[in-house]
Amino acid sequence: MFRGFYTVASGMLAQQRRTEMLTNNMANINTPGYKADQSSVRAFPDMLIQKMESPDVPGNSVATTMTPVGRLNTGVYIQDITPNFKQGDLTQTSLNTDLALNHITMPLNQNGVQGSVFFTVQNPDGGVQYTRNGNFTIDGAGFLTAATGQYVLDTYGNPIALVNDSFTVTEDGWVQQNGQNVARLGIAYAENPNLLTKTSTGLYQMDGGALPSAYANNQVAFSVKQGYIERSNVDAAETMTNMLTAYRSFEANQKVLQAYDRSMDKAVNEIGKL
Repeated sequence: MFRGFYTVASGMLAQQRRTEMLTNNMANINTPGYKADQSSVRAFPDMLIQKMESPDVPGNSVATTMTPVGRLNTGVYIQDITPNFKQGDLTQTSLNTDLALNHITMPLNQNGVQGSVFFTVQNPDGGVQYTRNGNFTIDGAGFLTAATGQYVLDTYGNPIALVNDSFTVTEDGWVQQNGQNVARLGIAYAENPNLLTKTSTGLYQMDGGALPSAYANNQVAFSVKQGYIERSNVDAAETMTNMLTAYRSFEANQKVLQAYDRSMDKAVNEIGKL
């Protein structure tokens, strides 16, 4: 019976984490470039239960036999939470500082995972981070800046300095002002974006290194759309349905836990008196 407590409790914890993840997705439904998180629920390994018996064997009182009883499931857990890097819809804003990456051709790797491209931004602690949120601005010093306040980088890893917001960006990433090329946007390519780690600010980073340039890969085709932003790829209807399912699963586990509690109460206070 005590094993049942742990099994039900693990189910409640898993559904609670799943609900928190789905709630965060709903909260970011209007965040440009946001990628919805998705969870993988797995079961703990089953335990094989056997009954130990000591049959009456003349001359051998320690002989035992093992009779299989069956398997016991020990509960579930959230194995991992990974973003869904499917491209979101593009929305026109007509603002020069708004940029969006549009997938044209993204090859599949050997595991069947589709690659993705990202804007590169400067990590305040050093290194490079990545984002799909192209809702950029120009700060007081004239640098192109991401929504998180970090500098947008060019192909050489340098901040992009502009005179004003009267500039154009070509589909192949060149930033032009007064008819001259100022810099080329640093666009990185992730062959397996699931290896990226999401930071507390919603940006992504590659642990132990940096992503290669997307321009150097002939199999990758994309375009930069100026005056557009990429919307979040959160599906509101699907997310609400999944949230209701998680609530119902949590309540079902809760009722089983209450039933266990009543059984234990009766075993202690009534059967224990006999």
